[in-house]
Amino acid sequence: MSSLSDSVRTVIITGAGSGVGRATAVALQGLGWRLVLVGRRREALEETAAMCSGPSTAPWVCPCDVGNAEAVTELGRRVEQELGGAQALVNAAGTNVPHRALEVLSAEDYEAMFATNLHGSYYWTQAVLPGMRRRGQGTIVNIVSDAGKQASPKAGPGYVMTKFGLAGLTQAINAEERPRGIRACAIFPGDIDTPLLDKRPVVPDAVARARMMQPEDIAACVVLCITLPSRTVVEELLVRPR
Repeated sequence: MSSLSDSVRTVIITGAGSGVGRATAVALQGLGWRLVLVGRRREALEETAAMCSGPSTAPWVCPCDVGNAEAVTELGRRVEQELGGAQALVNAAGTNVPHRALEVLSAEDYEAMFATNLHGSYYWTQAVLPGMRRRGQGTIVNIVSDAGKQASPKAGPGYVMTKFGLAGLTQAINAEERPRGIRACAIFPGDIDTPLLDKRPVVPDAVARARMMQPEDIAACVVLCITLPSRTVVEELLVRPR
């Protein structure tokens, strides 16, 4: 895999305060990418920034609710004006709720999942696409879930619906933007040992977590999708624990 061309490239990573988002930030910083770290909690983002080391400039720490369209648009405008835009976007922000079955899922929790898991990815996609179109290139990676392939009680209907939607968004980007040099990839991971597991109705124990994939495994998939030559598009990538 190659790292960068002669110029520094910028990547926006949502959900960068933990899990796959954090691991992706560390991996891309090591390849010389300039990071824009997006998440709800500044403290978590600063922890991620402190973990990053590499030849590129210091990460931008940008607290932002991805479900807030106006906040996303404004931050996207700043990235375009002050950093020259983003060559890549990684939508890694995601959430679920403990009370997730149809018989107990509240309207509030349902709407919160859509705001983070689906609307946020759409808002960020719309924020970066104009700049990518002008430059004639760009990569968008959406961290979906194998719940975006097959529903299960483990995931819950709200989560499943958002992930099917995110898979559809990825397909739509490729269908419309491919002629402009823009590509999108949907990564469908199985179980990963991340803080999101703490929101399951029954939290997995250490033995169960040890059998799962690690965030770094999915970050390696993101790096592959971003660093492949622009003539190649990884449209979908399904990865599960061995």
